[in-house]
Amino acid sequence: FMSQAKVAIIMGSKSDLEIVKQAQVVLEEFGIETEMRILSAHRCPEEVAEFSKGAIDRGVSAIIAAAGGAAHLPGVVAAFTRLPVIGIPIKSAHSIDGLDSMLSIAQMPSGVPVATVAVDGAKNAGILAAQMIGIANSDVAQALVDFKANQNKKVLSDDASIQEKAYS
Repeated sequence: FMSQAKVAIIMGSKSDLEIVKQAQVVLEEFGIETEMRILSAHRCPEEVAEFSKGAIDRGVSAIIAAAGGAAHLPGVVAAFTRLPVIGIPIKSAHSIDGLDSMLSIAQMPSGVPVATVAVDGAKNAGILAAQMIGIANSDVAQALVDFKANQNKKVLSDDASIQEKAYS
């Protein structure tokens, strides 16, 4: 099923793609369409502004923005839209274990929030975007209920498997 919902995913460089794809996979599992772009806040700021300003007209409900190093992309995107922005700090080759990226995204000025997930936490970014969409979309809401139930079942199954070994 496709839920008519759409999430835009933007990253600052192609080197972020392997991490960011995890968010796309999760969103597609929830039946949410994605659009994906590589645009740099520093190297093509006008295109980032255009992408962000046009998101609502393209039917986007939330934006996931990934960046490493100085990691300004999520904040710049948030400055140009009223949509919720979820930042993924990327542990890049030039970063300080991703901590610099996390702080750059989390420490936004008052009035321009960016939700921030863990370093390289693309899967959680996808789930968070789905949860936002699920507030008003019953198909996505049901997919999330099923997802949580499956997580629960897997953990309890894993628990049962070690219980059997421990006491047999």
